[in-house]
Amino acid sequence: MPAKKRKTTKKDVSSANDDKNDSKALQKKQLDENVSSAKIEVAKELHFVPHMLLFVVLVCSGTMAIMSYRDMFGTGKVIFGEHDEALLKFTGSMKWFDDNRGWKSTAGGFSAVKKVTTDENDMGGFFVRKMAGAAGLGFHLQKLVPLLFQRSDTHWGRGHFRPMLLTSALGDLALAGFYMSHVQELKSAGAHFMGYAISTSLIFEAVIMLSFVVWSLFSGKVKATTSRTDDKVKSFPPGKGPKSVVSKIISRTFCIVTGAITLIAGRDYFFPGKELPFPPYDDIYLEWTGAFIHSPPPNTYEEQQYGMEAPLHIGDKFVSRLMALYILVTGFQKFVSAFIIRLGPRNDGDKKCKIFWQSQAIGDALLLFTLRVFAQAALSASLDLRWHVMSLGYETFILGLYGFF
Repeated sequence: MPAKKRKTTKKDVSSANDDKNDSKALQKKQLDENVSSAKIEVAKELHFVPHMLLFVVLVCSGTMAIMSYRDMFGTGKVIFGEHDEALLKFTGSMKWFDDNRGWKSTAGGFSAVKKVTTDENDMGGFFVRKMAGAAGLGFHLQKLVPLLFQRSDTHWGRGHFRPMLLTSALGDLALAGFYMSHVQELKSAGAHFMGYAISTSLIFEAVIMLSFVVWSLFSGKVKATTSRTDDKVKSFPPGKGPKSVVSKIISRTFCIVTGAITLIAGRDYFFPGKELPFPPYDDIYLEWTGAFIHSPPPNTYEEQQYGMEAPLHIGDKFVSRLMALYILVTGFQKFVSAFIIRLGPRNDGDKKCKIFWQSQAIGDALLLFTLRVFAQAALSASLDLRWHVMSLGYETFILGLYGFF
């Protein structure tokens, strides 16, 4: 006999409906998880600096920062072998380095600074090398600090790092060009390998930074969003709009302090040894730092006295111009942050500027510390650095106030 069909009970229908609902709930949960993970990935790409760029800057600028740190805190110390030693001998930086007394040795540090300047200790030349190290360390920290210690409100995809990368790349190219322009002098001293290595590192870093800036411009990630609230633009401060500068106080401070420093640095780089009518006692500064010896002005008493031996001091001229170039590049970045960067349509110009100002506050603090340590030695040569210290101290305070708060 044929088997009787089993009647479908209400219990069976309810169980089937429950299984179907569980399946739909599971699918919905998986879909939500996929959407959530996709949003997280977009948010990461929008916020974090690319790892390749971070690695290149860490290696290239990190190495240069180590060398600048050495020049500031351990002038004359050899850290990269015989080629580094050849470069230090070319610049004449090793005469202040002494480690014969173990832990009691000054080893080219700030403890080697004497209170009185003499022809033997050459505190003016020591000052130039310390300032070159401080300015170089400040410039390279400008690239390292924002990328390694990225703030939560600065996003790669929003273009917040572009001004810093562009100006830093231009600075790298300027420094590389400076080293290449002195390749013959470096070769005569056996230091050409370090010149080529430094130039290659700077050019490679500049190319990578420019490549990532161009890639970020055309990748379309600027339009990516993680949430609807992320697109909301905060209101502008009273009296300001998209084309307004971020801070007029910072702009005025840079005009007064950095403007004067840039004027002197420009003279030291393009016209070394030339006396300016401003600031006062500029001739004493040039004599104290040895500019009259390595670059005596034409048709002057200094040319008659030092003209014959000036080519022997090409290393002193090299490090003096390097210090000036570092200060000029840093000054260029300051003026970009003060006058070129605007609030913008998204009112995020302050985020771009703080990337500059935080690192520049650190760089100014390094220069301020160096000036203060050498103040008494300079005073013994009739060069009063009190106004320099006060002006740079004010700028450091303003940068710290607006950069970190």
